[in-house]
Amino acid sequence: MINLDISKLKFDEKGLIPAIVVDSITKKVLTLAYMNEESLKISMEKELTCFYSRSRNELWLKGETSGNYQHIVSITADCDLDALVVVVEKDGPACHKGTDSCFENPVFQSDTLQEFTVEGLYELLAGRKRDLPEGSYTTYLFQKGLDKILKKVGEECTEVIIAAKSDDKRETVYEIADLMYHVMVLMNQMDISVEEVHRELASRHIIDHKVKQEKMV
Repeated sequence: MINLDISKLKFDEKGLIPAIVVDSITKKVLTLAYMNEESLKISMEKELTCFYSRSRNELWLKGETSGNYQHIVSITADCDLDALVVVVEKDGPACHKGTDSCFENPVFQSDTLQEFTVEGLYELLAGRKRDLPEGSYTTYLFQKGLDKILKKVGEECTEVIIAAKSDDKRETVYEIADLMYHVMVLMNQMDISVEEVHRELASRHIIDHKVKQEKMV
């Protein structure tokens, strides 16, 4: 579905527009590239990112040689119509250096403000599983194994039910957070990635959407 006539976009004097590519699952910025009108049309037709290389002065379809295609979920223009955000599902590393993202060189990090993501928590737990630091509760769970982890997941499910049944929103939020933590420990234990769960939820969303449409007909 196209909601905006691309002729209304403001390409620069070289006929280019910056395209910020974002991972649909992690919401991580993958790269900053450029498109011209032709590469944008190709991108929308193929639903794969196609950019314009300023160094080579030619079009390039991301993944054509590496296999690391980027499947387009959506393209959105900014308020001035002179920049794009391209949300994608990627088949591999976004950077030509083989890294997940081109943005891998920290310049500044606040000492007081910390970014939190589910993916970041998952990676932290994966580090606990790998290194088993002494004194860590997570280490204790991994050392005890699957049965202990499953027991904790069951206990936390019960705690969520009790809090919700009491109509205590604050306590329910607290218990849901506990449950999510233990579920993510379980995911690590079973080598289930956040991306796998995300894809499963996304597939159910599509099915649900189709079912709703069928019921309305």
